[in-house]
Amino acid sequence: MLLSQLFTLYQKTRQYTEWLCKPLNIEDYVPQAADFASPPKWHLAHTTWFFEEMILTKFVKDYAVFDSHFGFLFNSYYQTVGEKALRAQRGIMTRPSVEQVYQYRHYVDEHMQRFLNEDTKTGIENHLTDDIKALITLGINHEQQHQELLLTDLKYTFSLNPIQPVYHQDFNLVAQLPNTKAQESEWLSVGEGVYDIGHSSDHGGDHSGDGFCFDNERCQHKVLLQKFDIASALITNREYIEFIEDDGYQTFSHWLDDGWAWLTTNQVRSPLYWQRIDGQWFNFTLAGLQPIDDEASVSHISYYEANAFASWKNMRLPSEFEWEVASTQFNWGQRWEWTSSAYLPYPGFAISKDAVGEYNGKFMVNQMVLRGASVATSKNHSRSTYRNFFQPHHQWQFSGIRLVK
Repeated sequence: MLLSQLFTLYQKTRQYTEWLCKPLNIEDYVPQAADFASPPKWHLAHTTWFFEEMILTKFVKDYAVFDSHFGFLFNSYYQTVGEKALRAQRGIMTRPSVEQVYQYRHYVDEHMQRFLNEDTKTGIENHLTDDIKALITLGINHEQQHQELLLTDLKYTFSLNPIQPVYHQDFNLVAQLPNTKAQESEWLSVGEGVYDIGHSSDHGGDHSGDGFCFDNERCQHKVLLQKFDIASALITNREYIEFIEDDGYQTFSHWLDDGWAWLTTNQVRSPLYWQRIDGQWFNFTLAGLQPIDDEASVSHISYYEANAFASWKNMRLPSEFEWEVASTQFNWGQRWEWTSSAYLPYPGFAISKDAVGEYNGKFMVNQMVLRGASVATSKNHSRSTYRNFFQPHHQWQFSGIRLVK
């Protein structure tokens, strides 16, 4: 990627994060509804902290941090960087103010743009090494991840408000995506064979011609797959309602034991945000409470629910390798799609020894892989090798179901 392109991408990414916050009231920036969801104010600050901590303090001589407290307040999970505030207490940070956080963003942006412009002014691209460019590119992709989290976290917070507030009347417009319906499904066959899995780049930067990838996508390797058939479309709300009405949530035989314990402990009886009102299903959306669209793809499903539904249909979820190989044959990108694969390192994967090494590798336990993207995923932040991952009980992401037989 040319330095001018990197500079433009940095600007667009930072501006888009703030644009997503335009519909918010000042009171919306602060609450934290659960320990897995962070307030918008924290997302704004944390993505800024990444550029300050990982770039400016290390590569700009005599750089002065905006506020010495912010490193502690807005570090997320980087143990090698220093102490951090408790994750579950991000919502009690009434100070610094939202205004100060925006001042922080603009301060860091000014210094980042000055840092990048040192080369663009002269047309000589020797100020920034490939490693520094790769780190800036990682920071941009990190912010794009948080753009989606900002929306999913905000939706969770709004869903607990008794007046069921509206973030935006047309969420698809905000997400810069057209309104789409689930397509008619057919079965697509994939033959037995040995397939290449993973990104072809040997590094996390954008210098090989193959584009950016995270380190957990690298180490391309070969996998033997048996013949399988995969659905061309995701499961719809109508199909999922059939599962509910057939006592799917009350029938133990469909569920993994761990999933059954989660279901019974938390009294789960439907996807997250669904409500039964006067005999009709509704769901809470970023556009407020809406009647369920039967033909839309089901969303906000945990891995446990996805696996139980597949069992009810006498089918299964695809492995992440099957999904990647077959992904050229179907449209994807409306829902993150649960796979049957545990989140584990690819052969040859090694965690780097610096702070960036904490980005993915240390989470490779007790998590399941999701593939694809969702309606909340930022533009140009998806690829067929992307490995998203969450613990199997989480529902608050825009996650759905694709079946294999």
